[in-house]
Amino acid sequence: MQAGGASPRRSPGRPPVPLERIIAAAVEIVDQDGAEALSMRTLAQRLGSGTATLYRHFDNRAALVAHVVDRMFGAVELSVDEFAAMGWQQACRTIANGMFDTLRRHRNATPLLAEQDPMGPNAMALRERCIAVLLDNGFPPRTAARAYATLAHYVLGFAIQLKGYDGTDRDDARVAAAFREVDPHVYPATAAVADSLPVRLEDEFSFGLDLVLRGLDQLRNCE
Repeated sequence: MQAGGASPRRSPGRPPVPLERIIAAAVEIVDQDGAEALSMRTLAQRLGSGTATLYRHFDNRAALVAHVVDRMFGAVELSVDEFAAMGWQQACRTIANGMFDTLRRHRNATPLLAEQDPMGPNAMALRERCIAVLLDNGFPPRTAARAYATLAHYVLGFAIQLKGYDGTDRDDARVAAAFREVDPHVYPATAAVADSLPVRLEDEFSFGLDLVLRGLDQLRNCE
């Protein structure tokens, strides 16, 4: 009891933090400091709040990661009308390129994708559209499911290589010079294609994606 019989006042709790602000701060941590830096504690510190505030929204870090990953996939823009007018190969190419561009902007996020399968609404929408266009174009359900999984993991595999890759010609020029200097008597095949080496990551991605889609077309025709 305080003097005069008055009851002590309780200090007001911290105000709730909007979910959108929390996810934006989490994405910022991943982009700036890496996926391993994302924790409830570091996120609370970034927000100037307490971990209890975060646990109002997420049961654990895995739930937080799910929201962060889905926020990133929400940046993949797909016009419903344009997508419906595409052939299945172009539709799959558009989704794969959109996912790759998103992970290019968030290069530190790839370890988060290895932690769990993306199951948020944005990721589900991408999966749904891609599988739907495959089913609509004659792919059996089992093949359509495997085709999407293959495309998604193909994108992730290349996205992992983006970390530390700045997209400039500096390293390529150094490696290209090394290939041109190989002994043609020891490495005749490499010397024969030296002018085409190294293959830029973006070109490699596009070339491989075409191979995957052509292979799926052959598989569809064999079913």
